[in-house]
Amino acid sequence: MRVRYTQEAIHDLKRFRDFIEAKNPIAAAKVAGNLLSAIEKLKSFPLMGLKVENASLPEKIRDLFVGLYTIRYFFNGCEIIVLRLWHGKEKIPEP
Repeated sequence: MRVRYTQEAIHDLKRFRDFIEAKNPIAAAKVAGNLLSAIEKLKSFPLMGLKVENASLPEKIRDLFVGLYTIRYFFNGCEIIVLRLWHGKEKIPEP
């Protein structure tokens, strides 16, 4: 199973790392590692996220929760596309 990232998702990961790293580099590495590990697990269990019922394609767009973070992804049966990531205290980004 292939995993791809949108430019927005890559930006989100960098933004998290930079924000946390400014105060605690060890925590930044841990958060990034946890998120990437969860995304890696999607290769084996692509349907483990919850359907996003209000999405245009609720059967294909899912949210995976990792601690206080949400990973929104698209699964088309062949590949996973990580769309966006955000912290629970942030406003949900537009897709």
